[in-house]
This record gives sequence, structure tokens and C-alpha cells, in this order.
Amino acid sequence: MPKFPKRSTRDGAATNAWQHATRRGRHSRKFRIASVVSGTVLAAAAAYAATNWTVGLTGGSSGEAQSQTVANLAITAVSTPAASNLLYPGGTGDVVVTITNSNAEPVTITAVQLPTNIIYAGGFSNATLATAQTGCSTTTSDVIWNYATGTSGSSHTLTTPLTVAASGSLVVTFTNDASMTTSAPSACENTYFSMPSLIGVTATAGAATATVSPATDAWTS
Repeated sequence: MPKFPKRSTRDGAATNAWQHATRRGRHSRKFRIASVVSGTVLAAAAAYAATNWTVGLTGGSSGEAQSQTVANLAITAVSTPAASNLLYPGGTGDVVVTITNSNAEPVTITAVQLPTNIIYAGGFSNATLATAQTGCSTTTSDVIWNYATGTSGSSHTLTTPLTVAASGSLVVTFTNDASMTTSAPSACENTYFSMPSLIGVTATAGAATATVSPATDAWTS
């Protein structure tokens, strides 16, 4: 049998070197792939469970809040809508007002406090209350708030609570809450009246559904 000649040492060394480099390259790629996979797993673990150490909260931990300042309501005379029930000696009539709320929250009114029954309304010849009616003044008109007493500040509960919207206004007709005595002079015929100033209201600020304007309400005692 013929014998093949042995490869030279130089050729064998070259072949061994090539095989070694090839194996090393394969191992290197496997290592890089494994490193990338391992790094992805570590990053995911860091995102969901960075540490097993737990942290509590010191007792009394708190924050700061602040409440608003509450402003008074303003109640003014208004001619629209016009009163339906008109005054006459010995009778009662409507009073129309605008209630303005400058607060940043709704305000609900449940009662009004009236001046005494000896403080009279002033008479005017026009609905804007600009021209005084001769002979029908705050000393002679005999027009007062209905159910007013001899005590200043007597409180009278509204039939229905009124809620004025935050930073809003409400027009209200108080039905038959003005009264004219039988002593009213004839000069007060066909006259508009500026009612005596109210002493106060019973009201609370806070969340509530605003009353639709214009509204109708009353106190009946």
C-alpha cells in the first residue's frame, strides 16, 4: 500500500492554528450572545426589583393646605323681573333682589334677619330708585318687611334654602314679604320702594347645587 508523505511541520502548524482560531471565534460569539442576553435579564430585573430593602414612613409625616377667606354676600334691589303682587294699604307685596356671592364656593342661605317694624322703606317715582317720591319717605311710607317685629335682627326662615353659585349672583322674588300699613299716605300710590336694609342672613359656604335664577321664595312667619 502506498504511503502518503507526512505533512510538513509548517503545514501542520498552520492547519492547527486555523482550527484553533475558528474554535476561538465560535466561543467568542457565544460569549457575546450570552452577555447580551444576561444584560437584558439584569436590566429587566433592575426595573422591577431594584432592591429587596424596604423603606417605611416616619410618624407624623404630613403636608400643608390652606382654606379660603369667606366674604359676605351683597343683597341689592332690582326691578327685573317686576313684582307681581303690588302693595296697597293693609296689604302685602313682592320684593325683588339680587344676591351676589363673591366667594370661590357656593353659599346657601336659609334665613334672613330683619330690621324692626318701625324702620320704613323709602319711596321713589321710578324703577331705578333714582328720584325720591315727595311725601313718601323713610319716615312716612309705612312700608316695612312683612313679619318684622319690634326687635332688630329677628330671624325668619326661608321656605326653600337659596344657593348662590360661586362667584355668581341670584335674582330672587320674595313673595309678599313687603307690607304696607293702613296708615300709608296717598303720596305712596304708584311708587317704587327701596326696602330697609336687612340686618343679616343665616348662610353657609360649601359645595351645593346652585339655585336657578331667577327664583321665587319667601318667609312666612
